[in-house]
Amino acid sequence: MHKANSIIINAPKSDIFETAANLELWPKILPHYRYIRYLARGPERNLVVMAAVRSGIPISWTSEQIIDRDKVEIRFHHLKAWTKGMRVVWSFKETPAGVLVEIVHDLKFRNRMLAPLVEPIIGKLFIHPVASKTLRCMKAHLEQSAALRPIQNV
Repeated sequence: MHKANSIIINAPKSDIFETAANLELWPKILPHYRYIRYLARGPERNLVVMAAVRSGIPISWTSEQIIDRDKVEIRFHHLKAWTKGMRVVWSFKETPAGVLVEIVHDLKFRNRMLAPLVEPIIGKLFIHPVASKTLRCMKAHLEQSAALRPIQNV
């Protein structure tokens, strides 16, 4: 399964990256996230239990988060639940229109025989809509924050 979501955000790339990397902030700015619980915490690697809701259905998973400031990338590796083994990469690319933020989800199903049945449920009904809402809400938060920031004279 391969799913990609993207959006253009008009805010400084560094602000977008740091906001996306700060999982503690997510439940405060992303209304569909119920909580993030840290199992291990560090400046570049975290182990977390993440919980969100999709159309009233609660979902949760355990994930390792890698914050790669050199590549300007945030990577997740799902360790438990239905999406065990899934790799998620957040990337940030400056464009003339703003910063293109992309979330790519890749998952090789453990039981390949069930993949044709499970992929539409996990991919189309949960992953794509949750990632899309995450990007929309993050965009609204960051663009509002950027608009409220005073203009600095250079």
